[in-house]
Amino acid sequence: MPGMPSGWEWVVIAVVVLVLFGGAKLAGIGKNAGKAIREFKEETAAGKAAVEPPAKSAKPEESSSPSAAEEPTSKE
Repeated sequence: MPGMPSGWEWVVIAVVVLVLFGGAKLAGIGKNAGKAIREFKEETAAGKAAVEPPAKSAKPEESSSPSAAEEPTSKE
């Protein structure tokens, strides 16, 4: 029956992979995969922090640009 392997089929696949690549090579592949996953998580967390809007100040009526009332008038 075609489909997902089960039971002994997984054992046979694992043995074939171990014979083809060797234990040291598989350990290196696992280490590199873990490092890649860790870096991916760090970058996604940094990306989320950059996208989040800054916290609102306690006084929302104040703005960074001066209002018309605060601008100096010219004396002619």
